[in-house]
Amino acid sequence: MRYLSLLITFFALFFVNSLFAQNYQSHYLENNVLIIKTDEGVIKLTPYHKDIIAVDYQASNYQQLPSYAISKNVINMPVKVEASAKQLNLLTDNLTVKISKHPIQISYSRKGQSLIEEEQGFFADENVQGFRFRLSKDEKLAGGGERVLGMDRRGHTLPLYNKAHYGYGTHSKQMYFGLPALLSSKRYMLLFDNTAKGALDIGDSEADILQFIAEGGRTSYIIVAGDSYPDIIKNYTYLTGRQPLPPRWAMGNFASRFGYHSESEARQVVEQFIEKDFPLDAVVLDLYWFGKDIQGHMGNLDWDKSHFPTPLNMMSDFKKQGVNTVVITEPFVLTTSNRWQSAVQERALAVDKQNEPKTFDFFFGNSGLIDVFNPKGQQWFANIYRDLHKQGVNGWWGDLGEPEVHPEDAFHLVNGNRVSANAVHNVFGHQWAELVYNTQKQIDSNSRVFLLMRSGFLGSQRFGMMPWTGDVSRSWQGLKPQVELSLQMGLFGLAYTHSDLGGFAGGEQFDAELYTRWLQYGTFQPIYRPHAHEAIAPEPIFHDEDTQDIVRKFIKLRYQMLPYNYSLVYENSLTGMPLMRPMLFDSGEWFDEKEQFFWGNSFLVKPITDAGVKQVSVKLPQGVWFDFWNNTRYLGEQTVQLKTSLETIPVLVKAGAFVPMIEPIQSTAQYQTDKLTIHYYADQQVKRASGVMYDDDGSSADTISKNNYQKLHFSAEQLDGNLSLSAKVSGKFKEAPKERQLSFVIHNWLAAPSSIYLVDKKKKEPVVFSYDAGTKTLIFSAKLSEYLTMVIDD
Repeated sequence: MRYLSLLITFFALFFVNSLFAQNYQSHYLENNVLIIKTDEGVIKLTPYHKDIIAVDYQASNYQQLPSYAISKNVINMPVKVEASAKQLNLLTDNLTVKISKHPIQISYSRKGQSLIEEEQGFFADENVQGFRFRLSKDEKLAGGGERVLGMDRRGHTLPLYNKAHYGYGTHSKQMYFGLPALLSSKRYMLLFDNTAKGALDIGDSEADILQFIAEGGRTSYIIVAGDSYPDIIKNYTYLTGRQPLPPRWAMGNFASRFGYHSESEARQVVEQFIEKDFPLDAVVLDLYWFGKDIQGHMGNLDWDKSHFPTPLNMMSDFKKQGVNTVVITEPFVLTTSNRWQSAVQERALAVDKQNEPKTFDFFFGNSGLIDVFNPKGQQWFANIYRDLHKQGVNGWWGDLGEPEVHPEDAFHLVNGNRVSANAVHNVFGHQWAELVYNTQKQIDSNSRVFLLMRSGFLGSQRFGMMPWTGDVSRSWQGLKPQVELSLQMGLFGLAYTHSDLGGFAGGEQFDAELYTRWLQYGTFQPIYRPHAHEAIAPEPIFHDEDTQDIVRKFIKLRYQMLPYNYSLVYENSLTGMPLMRPMLFDSGEWFDEKEQFFWGNSFLVKPITDAGVKQVSVKLPQGVWFDFWNNTRYLGEQTVQLKTSLETIPVLVKAGAFVPMIEPIQSTAQYQTDKLTIHYYADQQVKRASGVMYDDDGSSADTISKNNYQKLHFSAEQLDGNLSLSAKVSGKFKEAPKERQLSFVIHNWLAAPSSIYLVDKKKKEPVVFSYDAGTKTLIFSAKLSEYLTMVIDD
């Protein structure tokens, strides 16, 4: 960190102001790319969308690395270029890019509103390179990936070098998954398409200057804008790729620890989940599946038959119980492992200056590192994944992928060229994820990939990556930043970022309250996976009955909410919208809020992150909100005090929300939508409302591309004390129910209605209903084949 600070200061004081100032010579438009020749090289401006511009500074005699951020599926679009004696203007439908000629300086505006401008623009030296931009005085900036610094990262210098932070708590500047990208309160994103070791100085050294530096890498940045924050994310994920649909079982409960030592232990754990009435969808095998000890076996990546004697039978039996098998893999091959000679002979490893396998010592032993950039390393690694997939492994866990140890004197083969470790360090996990994703798709093109990884780059979501927040402290200090971490990552497409529920590192004795609060929060985070060192069991089945009873209720609630949660999964794959959403989506005034969040559009969640809490302050956005547990009504745009107990955390539902649910099930293998309970939160202030539920077979990869899915559309109109409800089905897939039984629960209905009737082709058919005056809920049922409308008369 001291090195980076000195480097930034050095550049700010000398190089930026005296070394590099480009001057215009000529320009031309080629294939919708504006190419500007300068006295220092070439600048290319590529419009990928009416709100997206990529800028490449290409100095003479400089070998560019490829773009890892931009999806190969996007193409550039037509633009208009205006020229005058002093400047060029590049125009899209929304963006105006002004390029001053002497010296070159570029500024960006959208629909007449200024976004950002270069201060000195690009600068370079034989050791480092970078960019400088001016910041507006009151501008706030989120981003930088996983950090524990608050939502606004302005005033910080962020190291850009993915690095493990074992046992972190309420402060961390450098973690597992950094991102060279920022989201501004002025509604634009600035991305640096550079994978090298570097730093991002966000108004730290100089109050109104944003400075990016890197030790090489790609000399490029990208501007992404939009009408709103969700619109910006939609545009960003259009550019970098959207998360493919995960298998539906990814939304279930996981049995996971460090780790299950044997097949018999894993089988016993699965049986106990079922016996104790805990839903379960996956068991995760840590490194003991390929070696009896922690050290000495990494790289074996084959079953230790002395402890897992019948792994194929085990996985088959699990599958029959609705439980999927996920195994850990790492990119390190120890010199003591069974595969070391194979890796050396196949030239699968990163090399030293003499082009020999680079070896080094770290915690697990003397090791080499698989070169995931080299086609030979890719092939060697892919063969292992192919074999395991054919055996019955359903999901992958890529650990230590920063990589945790990455010698600076190691080299990788990128597009046939030797490249230093530092130049591609931050994209190692991204490239590894692409390898795993492509390998599975080659074996079974219509299977969905499940991939846990803790490090990557801009756009890693397009390979199905689901990051977790690393080896968090098993403490209240570890729980506190988890919302912030997931929200920050979700802004940049990595919508499945989640924590090891219960905490991973440390902890001398079981804290039932901390554990319960963490697992309650987990109900409303993307992946539900308690995981920790085995000294204190992460699985709820091994704890006291009181803890089990509370946690079981929340895990079952997660399964009941599968129709709602799975619809968030679909929305993410279609638009890039995160599942956990920051409150700034409601208003920019909430930019700094890091303790509460939206779960989809309908829920507001405030995890409890302190011991002994009896009352919680919750900030309500605009609208009307209902306590999920007792239906208490609150007007928005105020802070309310909610009493709580160990049995609940603050969860509110927005008036006008449709929440589809099912009865509890043992695993998602039992998931059906022929019987649904549709909760509607009525209120006189909400005259019209709508909702959508997605449904498909839960496993086929092509459901979106081939339109093999259904949408259930719900709408409501509440006027003059009457409520009209409609439900409609659109789309189809082979396994879809021909008819669905819908049970409607109308919340906040103030009195028993005089009648409810079904309207069908202008005929009125009475509907039987029940009303509970105590909870103010109205309940009735109807069958849905294609379309139905019901009217509730006051």
